[in-house]
Amino acid sequence: MSNSFPPRGILQKLLNCSEYGSGSCPENERPVGVRAAMYSFMAGAIFITVFGNLAVILSISYFKQLHTPTNFLILSMAVTDFLLGFTIMPYSMIRSVENCWYFGLTFCKIHYSFDLMLSITSIFHLCSVAIDRFYAICYPLQYSTKMTIPVIKQLLVLCWSVPGTFAFGVVFSEAYADGIEGYDILVACSSSCPVMFNKLWGTTLFIAGFFAPGSVMVGIYGKIFAVSRKHARAINNLPENQNNQMRKDKKAAKTLGIVMGVFLLCWFPCFFTILLDPFLSFSTPVVLFDALTWFGYFNSTCNPLIYGFFYPWFRRALKYIFLGKIFSSHFHNANLFTEKETD
Repeated sequence: MSNSFPPRGILQKLLNCSEYGSGSCPENERPVGVRAAMYSFMAGAIFITVFGNLAVILSISYFKQLHTPTNFLILSMAVTDFLLGFTIMPYSMIRSVENCWYFGLTFCKIHYSFDLMLSITSIFHLCSVAIDRFYAICYPLQYSTKMTIPVIKQLLVLCWSVPGTFAFGVVFSEAYADGIEGYDILVACSSSCPVMFNKLWGTTLFIAGFFAPGSVMVGIYGKIFAVSRKHARAINNLPENQNNQMRKDKKAAKTLGIVMGVFLLCWFPCFFTILLDPFLSFSTPVVLFDALTWFGYFNSTCNPLIYGFFYPWFRRALKYIFLGKIFSSHFHNANLFTEKETD
């Protein structure tokens, strides 16, 4: 398929757009009250996503006590969620409520590329966190030599570069649409920012971007919890300092396991629909696909809430941020942990 088309106006004159729309936004049939409720709900989700993840970013960046390999991975993942909330969700909100894409075809591709990149980047981060926790719990004596800051930096480069190259390469080359009959007409006539994956790229995206890394995470966390059960049986016979460290690692693994589970739960329906849609002649209703996409977005909303519920250090850091104590000199050395805490 050619990557360049005549201007939309010329195509609309040459082609019959009756099957795909007129190219202009249809009249919104939703009542004003429904649209207001949708805007309120989505705006609330965006607010929590942006400021919740910004709080995680500030906490880990500012407090030196939180500068650990695991937390640097969490920091980068929070940046991913923040960018999704700040740059992607607002435009998706307008498209979802108004049933129209007002921002042009080029920005549609940019928007979808970043959307795809950030969702895959999230799961790559979770894979990296799983690897980090695997060494911390299963090979504690080797952890400090295996998961060093240079290694973390290499993982972060991988987490960002591979999804970015894949997303922008596939979307801007339009390889995802090869062989889809009538796609060029749909692009010319539609006002909805259409992006449809063919069978090859839909399957590739599902396997490489979701199923394979998801399976790796599930396997690693299965091993982690098996080892944790063995530790639990021997934990009372260990010295106090090692006992506390094992409890900390076990709780951290449990919390991050919940984060992983929420991610898989939120994004699986969307990725699975992308996989099935080309085999079902692209018959998935637009409203359903849009709802599944937002269900995936809500994962980025949930993550800071999970941190706030399970991590006392995050609640203390958030309190200090709200009180403005981070503007005091040397407060970055503040202790966020209590002696009795196992987190």
